Amino acid sequence: MAHEMMLLALQLGVILVATKLNGWFFSRKLKQPKVLGELVAGMVVGPYVLGAIPLGSLGALFPPVVGTVPVSPELYGIATVGSILLLFSSGLETDLPTFLRFSGKASVVGLGGVIVSFLLGAGITVLLHPAVHSIMEPEALFLGTICTATSIGITARILGETKKISSPEGVTILAAAVLDDVISIVLLSVVVGISAVEMGGGSVAWGGIGAVALKAVGFWAVCMVAGILVAPHLTKRMKRLESLGVVAELSFGIALLLAGLSEMAGLAMIIGAYITGLSFSQTDVSAEITERVKAVGEYFIPVFFAVMGMMVDFKAVGAVLGFGILFSVIAFAGKLIGCGFPALFVGFNLKGAFRIGAGMLPRGEVTLIVAGIGLASGAIGADMFGVAVMTMLLASVAAPPLLVQAFKGGSGYRKKLEEPDAGDVVTIELDFPSERAADFLRRSLADSFRSEGFFIRTIEGSVKSWQVRKEEMVFVMKRQGSKLEFTGKREHEAFVRLMLMESLVDFQEFVDSLKSMEQPEMMGAGLLMNMFAQK
Repeated sequence: MAHEMMLLALQLGVILVATKLNGWFFSRKLKQPKVLGELVAGMVVGPYVLGAIPLGSLGALFPPVVGTVPVSPELYGIATVGSILLLFSSGLETDLPTFLRFSGKASVVGLGGVIVSFLLGAGITVLLHPAVHSIMEPEALFLGTICTATSIGITARILGETKKISSPEGVTILAAAVLDDVISIVLLSVVVGISAVEMGGGSVAWGGIGAVALKAVGFWAVCMVAGILVAPHLTKRMKRLESLGVVAELSFGIALLLAGLSEMAGLAMIIGAYITGLSFSQTDVSAEITERVKAVGEYFIPVFFAVMGMMVDFKAVGAVLGFGILFSVIAFAGKLIGCGFPALFVGFNLKGAFRIGAGMLPRGEVTLIVAGIGLASGAIGADMFGVAVMTMLLASVAAPPLLVQAFKGGSGYRKKLEEPDAGDVVTIELDFPSERAADFLRRSLADSFRSEGFFIRTIEGSVKSWQVRKEEMVFVMKRQGSKLEFTGKREHEAFVRLMLMESLVDFQEFVDSLKSMEQPEMMGAGLLMNMFAQK
């Protein structure tokens, strides 16, 4: 046990150093997403390249492990925690009203992607694989299913880096990717059932297969609705603990619990994590939870992507290189056409449709789950597992730069997003004689709002802005030069004005107390005299 823990510590150290340096290099020097650098770092230091080289008495740092996952269970477990952190954080950053508004569109996009990808993947296997003669044969079914899944983790990381998570395309991609994975897992249960019968020579038990599929879909739907309804009431009670750190820790604990329950229900753990984050996204503590989760994620999330890179067995890939490249191209086309084309009919223009198609390209954890089950069951061989790995590799490498480029330019949504009714929004302005005076009052106001139980989050941008929030009451405070602005709903105007009046009275009392002080020049002279007197 001591040796395994020592090896794990060394492995984590190497992974963190390699991913951070390579992520920095890809981001700063190559102008590519950090996730791409992290994936490549995992490929290089993993068990199929440098990690297999013996290091004296220590042996190989990343010795290949027999099975579908070539790393130790301990390292894979830490990578799994990283994936849960990533999707929990992505859910927290998703704008829930926009997500719900575009969920119908996402269903069309996700379903289109699954159907087209499955048919193309299974069809190309029948056409090009000499041993497969029907789309209902196990190899065709599994390779078709492998084409359907989308890596939410990779897509979410890119959308987060480009600040596009809450854009119409961003929420559609994430919602469709979640739906994709749900459908892929349901489809997997169907394919496993059919394949077992095909290989055993029996008849298909559609009733049992349907029950498994229904359980998975039902769990996802119930958790989505229950989470959104329960989260606001839950945070009210957690805030009584008077520690935002504890609130964040409890929230992540709930994410882990729901992730585990998702796995028990036949879904991927990352789906439960995303649902938890989405549920907490509209609470007044979401920004504080996000800040703390991201700090922890900086250590765990790179491990997840590095381990994904370590899955790539270059020997297995080399044996089926030609078929693998063609299959990967077909898999790309399945997502671009299957997701992009339906997007044109639900409000997106060509640019938006391409963004959605590109966002659905990455393959990752669910692809490996499907391929691993196929390999373990004997439905596919090591060569077809290599094809699945190659598809994941090429998609993971090609999708990040493609998606970053796709999001450059104007809006991809045909209609202008509805803005709040101007009559419901009010702006209060206060002018001060100097910027320092305005900033002094702004700080005083922030303290007053915090004492009333509000949470304040800095908004990145050219103008200094802060979101002030308590439960359903939200407004934005801005400072432009010597002017303070407060923008929010009209129903909250009276409260904001009262808080401003109270702070102005305190400010005036402070100014009056300064006037009654001894002259600053005399105070300064006294300080200097005392300093020299001590010498």
